[in-house]
Amino acid sequence: MRELLRAYFCRRTLVSIYNLFFTLSRKLLTSFPLSLLMPKSNDDDVAESEAVPLLDLAKPSLPISFPIKALQDLKSRSYFDSFHFQFNRSTVPLRRDSDCLPNRPRVLVCHDMKGGYVDDKWVQGCENEAGFAIWHWYLMDIFVYFSHSLVTIPPPCWTNTAHRHGVKVLGTFITEWDEGKATCKEMLATKESAQMYAERLAELATALGFDGWLINIENDIDEEQIPNMKEFVSHLKKVLHLSTPGALVIWYDSVTVRGNLQWQDQLTELNKPFFDLCDGIFMNYTWKESYPNLSAEVAGDRKFDVYMGIDVFGRGSFGGGQWTVNAALDLLKRNNVSAAIFAPGWVYETAQPPNFHTAQNKRRWILLVCMCFLSRWWSLVEKSWGIVQTYPQVLPFYSDFNQGFGYHVSLDGRQLSDAPWYNISCQSLQPLLEFNEDNKDIIQVTVDAREASFNGGGNIVFRGKLKGDAYFTTRLFKPHLQLSSSPITISYSVKSDETSNLGILLSFSSPSLETKSILVAPEDPIRRFDDMSLQCLTTSVQTVSEWTVHEASLVMDGHTLTEISAFCYRPENSTKSAEFVALLGHISVKDHVQNQQNPEILLPASSWVIEAHNVELVPGNSSSKILRVKLEWRQKDLEESAFTRYNVYAENVKSTDLRPRKVLEKPKSETVLLGIAHVPAYYVAELVVESDVKAVRFMVQACAEDASLGKLDEALNLLVDLEGLSVNHD
Repeated sequence: MRELLRAYFCRRTLVSIYNLFFTLSRKLLTSFPLSLLMPKSNDDDVAESEAVPLLDLAKPSLPISFPIKALQDLKSRSYFDSFHFQFNRSTVPLRRDSDCLPNRPRVLVCHDMKGGYVDDKWVQGCENEAGFAIWHWYLMDIFVYFSHSLVTIPPPCWTNTAHRHGVKVLGTFITEWDEGKATCKEMLATKESAQMYAERLAELATALGFDGWLINIENDIDEEQIPNMKEFVSHLKKVLHLSTPGALVIWYDSVTVRGNLQWQDQLTELNKPFFDLCDGIFMNYTWKESYPNLSAEVAGDRKFDVYMGIDVFGRGSFGGGQWTVNAALDLLKRNNVSAAIFAPGWVYETAQPPNFHTAQNKRRWILLVCMCFLSRWWSLVEKSWGIVQTYPQVLPFYSDFNQGFGYHVSLDGRQLSDAPWYNISCQSLQPLLEFNEDNKDIIQVTVDAREASFNGGGNIVFRGKLKGDAYFTTRLFKPHLQLSSSPITISYSVKSDETSNLGILLSFSSPSLETKSILVAPEDPIRRFDDMSLQCLTTSVQTVSEWTVHEASLVMDGHTLTEISAFCYRPENSTKSAEFVALLGHISVKDHVQNQQNPEILLPASSWVIEAHNVELVPGNSSSKILRVKLEWRQKDLEESAFTRYNVYAENVKSTDLRPRKVLEKPKSETVLLGIAHVPAYYVAELVVESDVKAVRFMVQACAEDASLGKLDEALNLLVDLEGLSVNHD
């Protein structure tokens, strides 16, 4: 009993203090219902109190993600009037096979990172390459974005990349303490008001493209309003399931059917009525060893919908969380219930670097250490729970191993920018790299954003010792691709010297469940390895900048591609003992017939419409000016674009000749990559133009799923004439 009270009071005290501060800060903002405080910088060396002025969300500015903090704003639908609304839509659909949750114990991961909306709030990305990211999507089924605001809407970057990996994304609806009780009293005043607010939440999820809500009522409720709370939950589930098949409503174990805030830590008669109305329950994390089994018995055939909470910070959580999180996971797996991992950002938040001389070195050290520690921590989850997501499952398949941050941006082997960046929406399908804590492997395998990239800012680096005829293999992906009689083409890019070779090893399963492996490599090394018995497919080779692109085609009718691995080896008769170093820039698998029937990337510029809105010219430094403009484009005769990614460029036009550029005409000046859009719109906020610049030409290059690009000279483009614009001295 004393242990239970200690955990209860510890949590209640901490959350009360937090919410006291939160409530006071809310009161300071009551006169600005459409405003948000935005930090000047997310660098650790900048005081949190240094913030830019309040931002009017109705006016054009750099697109941001933000929560809804007041019930009135939810009711009035003011979010949809925000300038930022259209930028916050997720455009990557959930993988087709992920609509229904698997009939097995599942893993839910609940984001809780410094209160939410940190670097991830910048929809078009920011310059903090050390921002928090997750790339172990193959270890989870559901991702919840959490903060202590009333309506926590997931930034689209999380939904885009989670959907790409087959993971569902939920927002959070939370009420807390005295303010929360008042909110619930208003929301649940009548059955009709409960239904109306449920419909508002369903509308947000459907319009923005995420998959449902975690409902967390952390305050007492008047018992006579419990029927309306049940109506709120059941109506939300009903409306969501109609508008978004496969959507989820998950209840947090907090308030009971008697209206008391009383965490149960297990499924009981006090919280089961809410469980019966929704798609699952997230149990509070101070449960005891016997609770998972007891909860499974109460849930019956819905035991997989019981998600037992685990606080990674360890606050009263079974097993202590942190580096012993596997203790709780192992127990849950044995009891055949699901797990809800809360705050995996603990690894990131608690990393303490040494006292380096410069902030830049400190930031880079933090990034490297956190990446290593994150991989090590997630390896505990994998060892305990195993891989729960396998991908790719459809063609075309493409990955350049981009983790959503980096130090540069490349395109087809050419570096376009050397500026640091962070944009999780850019994360491509992530490899299922194996973490080797003992470092026994002769080759170390890492993703290192500091090294060169073929596309984006990612790669896989293979580095170590490899002598004579030794070879090294490691898992990259666990696909489930059923192949037809149509040929498939495998291509991959490598940067290495003449002493280090890299091939791709493909594993197949036949209809009779026989296994077969084929090595795709620039030469046939198999005869040199006595313990290898497999076919080798020699690639064609093309040099692009410092990269070598390998390509080969094959037919595996009726087979299923089950694993993609890297194969490291030395060239024949190599006598050098130099370190083995090879960079894998990308890998893709395409279906010939599908590729020929998919001409979307060849759409001419004439099939698009592009417009400039909110054009503004303001004074800059000296004689320069700053151009601000919102670009919007669409495909003619289509309501929704078939693309989910666009490269946006600009070029200065200094000539007085402002005629539209002819197709295939070369740019007259340097073309600069401004950024990447994931909706058919982009806001240019601070484009500096010198006094001799007469116009700016913007170009939008659509990117297909397999990373195919149209030629930039043929891209959709728009000329903005500066000479007719008046300078706004704001």
